[in-house]
Amino acid sequence: MNIFRKGRLAAGLVAVGAVVALAGCSQADPTAPESNAGGGDSSQITVGSFAFPESEILGEIYAQALEAKGFDVQTKFNIGPRQQTIPALQDGSINLIPEYNGNLLAYYDTEFTQRTTEDVDAALADAVAADDLVVYSSAEAEDKDAYVVTQAYAEANGLTSIADLAKVQPFSLGANPQFAELGYGLPGLASVYGVSQVTFVPYEDFGGPDTVRALVDNTVQVADIYTTSPALVAENLLVLEDPENLIAAQNVLPLLSASIDTPELKEALDAISAKLTTDDLIALRDRVEGSEQASASTAAADWLKEAGLV
Repeated sequence: MNIFRKGRLAAGLVAVGAVVALAGCSQADPTAPESNAGGGDSSQITVGSFAFPESEILGEIYAQALEAKGFDVQTKFNIGPRQQTIPALQDGSINLIPEYNGNLLAYYDTEFTQRTTEDVDAALADAVAADDLVVYSSAEAEDKDAYVVTQAYAEANGLTSIADLAKVQPFSLGANPQFAELGYGLPGLASVYGVSQVTFVPYEDFGGPDTVRALVDNTVQVADIYTTSPALVAENLLVLEDPENLIAAQNVLPLLSASIDTPELKEALDAISAKLTTDDLIALRDRVEGSEQASASTAAADWLKEAGLV
């Protein structure tokens, strides 16, 4: 489903919007009619998202924060994977999307070796420039694979990091089927941490309810669950530390078309990145995907107010 929303600007913000428009295109005529062509007018921001709830929430955060700053904003959410979003950025149907730095770098370089946020971001800036794209500052917030155990299992065995799993070999590990071959999965667990006595139990839900249930009922003792899963809090689970950076950084950051890159836009989006944490993403996902069933728009609006960004 594609959702388009015209920026709702209060009368008091129109002047600010004009300033931003001029910053984005110094030759623009402020008296000219506004262009409605998707991406055709560099003063207009069209925010996209991937086709999953967390991405839509982040898209709403970007869109609402920029509207509050006087930018002319549309949204086009639930587009699909990078094979669709990158071309959409290039053809102008969107010009801004929340991204994840590690996975985005992997899109451009499947054999990348960078692991820390700083190293991934540095490589990413060069990688996306080839497509006339720009990335801004990363947030602390990360949504990435993690080796997870129950708090009870961790306390009983003295576990705080992935390295500590050597003490509980052999054990069963639940994850998506590809995890058996991925570099940060079983091969990396053995080569980086020396943990190889593992019985692998595949689950198709990528850290979802089946994987969580298997961990909680001790069918498996370790599971691959994403770091923004609400189950981490609901089921009292522990994300094991990764001191050797086996799993690359997956920080949230804005990816945008170079044509809309302005100091004003960077300042607005960097302010979001400076506030957004992994715990925030867990809470936001819980509101939208949990029993409350809040809309992405409502959850985003509430977070922006709590963060003091609107």
